Amino acid sequence: MRDENIKPAVNALHFVSSGTESADEAAHLLASIYGQSSADDAEVIVALGGDGFMLATIHSFMDQDIPIYGMNRGSVGFLMNEYSETNLRERISEATSETICPLRMKAESADGSFTEALAINEVSLFRQSYQAAKLKITVDGKTRLEELTCDGLMIATPAGSTAYNLSAQGPIIPIDAPLLALTPVSPFRPRRWRGALLPNQVSVQFDVIESEKRPVNAVADHCEVKSVTRVTVSEARDLSSTILFDASHSWDERILAEQFKY
Repeated sequence: MRDENIKPAVNALHFVSSGTESADEAAHLLASIYGQSSADDAEVIVALGGDGFMLATIHSFMDQDIPIYGMNRGSVGFLMNEYSETNLRERISEATSETICPLRMKAESADGSFTEALAINEVSLFRQSYQAAKLKITVDGKTRLEELTCDGLMIATPAGSTAYNLSAQGPIIPIDAPLLALTPVSPFRPRRWRGALLPNQVSVQFDVIESEKRPVNAVADHCEVKSVTRVTVSEARDLSSTILFDASHSWDERILAEQFKY
């Protein structure tokens, strides 16, 4: 009788490297040990680098139904597993999976052009000049903040809540929580506003007030749009990606550990 707790072995692996010397060396060594399948034939993509490269890999394989297992060969590795050359197939077979949906940013620029981009971590708006940005915040068609004066503002996913959002004093969100974090950067007026937690089904619109005098840039992960006048953000529920974590160090455990650091 088959043990239902035994997961099938993973055979076809495709290794990708961030391009650093340590990541390239690791990719070459692991490919020589486990073989290098093509991306089309792979059961799992193994990303070697840091969190930034993991984000790039997720973007590259978005909605292709191929899980991604990262191993840290960079300076930051919150999204990555510990690097090891041994028992890789067993680790992947026993890993826990987390499915994430990106944010879809639609940005209108001052010249009338439109840009659409996806964000795994967050969509951010930043002042472009020495003057603070002025932003109007609308959630599902209802104005929630008529005017926010600040250096910037972001809306972060649970996956991105431990990144720039956390540095800006935003809340950490468990990966399976149906929430988004709306977090200001250096708010000046209203001075005591510290952001909000939003249901992940909402559509959020940011209007730039005095856009010519106070230009603002918008960023969706690595895609930057200059001099925006309006930005709309919503969860792209038609797209998803699966990330694999070692069972001994799951995403939930990382979230808990991060909240008890001092």
